[in-house]
Amino acid sequence: MPVMSMSMGKAPAGINPPVKMLNPAADPRKMRRIIAEDPEWSLAVVPSLKNLCLQHIVNHFEEKPILNELLPSQKAFVLEKLPTFLPLSLTANLISDEGYWRRCCEDRWGQRDVSEYDHSWKRMFFERHLENIIELFIPDQTEPKSVLDVVPLCQNYVRRLKITQLLPPIRKPPKFNEDDASESASDLGDDGPSIDHFDFRILLNKLTNLEELQLVYGVRGCGMNFEWNLFEFTFSDCQFLAKALQSCTTLKILKINQSNVDDDKCRTLVSNLLDHPSLLELDLSHNIIGDRGARALGKLLNRSHLKQLDIYDNKIKGPGAQALAHALSKNTPLESLNLRLNQRGDEGGQALAQALLKNCILLNLHLGANELTEPTATALSHMLVHNSTLKRLNLSCNRLGEVSSAPLVGTYSNNSLKDHIIEGCGVGYNASQH
Repeated sequence: MPVMSMSMGKAPAGINPPVKMLNPAADPRKMRRIIAEDPEWSLAVVPSLKNLCLQHIVNHFEEKPILNELLPSQKAFVLEKLPTFLPLSLTANLISDEGYWRRCCEDRWGQRDVSEYDHSWKRMFFERHLENIIELFIPDQTEPKSVLDVVPLCQNYVRRLKITQLLPPIRKPPKFNEDDASESASDLGDDGPSIDHFDFRILLNKLTNLEELQLVYGVRGCGMNFEWNLFEFTFSDCQFLAKALQSCTTLKILKINQSNVDDDKCRTLVSNLLDHPSLLELDLSHNIIGDRGARALGKLLNRSHLKQLDIYDNKIKGPGAQALAHALSKNTPLESLNLRLNQRGDEGGQALAQALLKNCILLNLHLGANELTEPTATALSHMLVHNSTLKRLNLSCNRLGEVSSAPLVGTYSNNSLKDHIIEGCGVGYNASQH
């Protein structure tokens, strides 16, 4: 019994308790519950003098930019800490580090695919920065200086501009007096504020590395504020743009889509693109170009280095197709021609087939949805027997017919064509490769 009371009660005064009970720190299990494991924890609570100096450079970089004088490790430290809102006039030509420009891009636009910009974050930043300025430019309100001030900073890095909207001027409603209430609209005259858009003449000749320009004369997301004049490509716009394109001698790719480019505007553009030293691709798709515009494009084919012409979804009919065929018969440098979604008919289809008997340059031809029928199928069959250059031919969505297309299908096996598509033509034969 005395033994039991001794084991359950407190230790006698003469017996010392274990050391772990007196000093909890001696038990490593208890200490692990108290001190968090931090792999970066250090006893050095005071930063080194070197880090203090580098942080001072970061904090006062705008007043005194010190970068190139630093050692590589010090330079990396500063670039990692620099804020992304520093003035471009300071950073544009001073900082080439891709890591810094990646942070600038992601802070402003989030995650983006840099592969579209040759994996250059700096190029991506300045191209998108200039695009945003142009897309938000309001004529008669925004100062052209806001664009011109950026040009010296970005001209070495901008190779492509993809403009998805161009804003017209803001038209203020006219004020009427009670005395004028009886006047009709005709009495007030037709003179009103200009609705011309951004004038590219002030910009393109200064972008000495620009190779690609994509334009849409319209407004994104106008919603309930829709008005037709928001999508009007004025003749003055066309004249200004044409002069600007003529001065941009480095341009290789030009795309003007969904901008209501008609015959007159097309002719104006072409007249300034004749003998252009570098233009290789022209895309005027989704416009309202007719036969007169097509004749101008035929002239351009003979006086340019164009290798690709896309004019699908326009209003080109037989005479316009004949003009293009005449140009092709002279063996222009053109390698790819996309004419789908027009109204060429058999008149234009047969003319193109006849031209390709002489042409030995064209590789790709798209004639889908062009109201082609049996006569065109027969002419193309004859052409394919003799043409050994054409590699891809698309005739989808035409009424070629089962019987008349049989010779056309039969020529494929004896021709150099790699891809041929005649889906939706009433032919029991679909796209194939051989």
